[in-house]
Amino acid sequence: MPFRANPEKYAPPQYGGYCAYAVSTGKTANISPEAWKIVDGRLYLNHPWAKGKWERDVPGAITKADHQWPKIAKKPVQ
Repeated sequence: MPFRANPEKYAPPQYGGYCAYAVSTGKTANISPEAWKIVDGRLYLNHPWAKGKWERDVPGAITKADHQWPKIAKKPVQ
């Protein structure tokens, strides 16, 4: 498994380590370290309840999250 052989290659995870599905909807959510997927050499993390939703349309979810992330990343942490 490529990740186990070289986990540093995939750091940091996408979207600041927030749930990739949540980011695709314009929100943030915590993740589970068991709910992950590597796509095109990038590590995406999800909350367990969101992983199935995200996997229904991975390319679409990534496109949406890439669009949402700059806005989310600029928000102050509360």
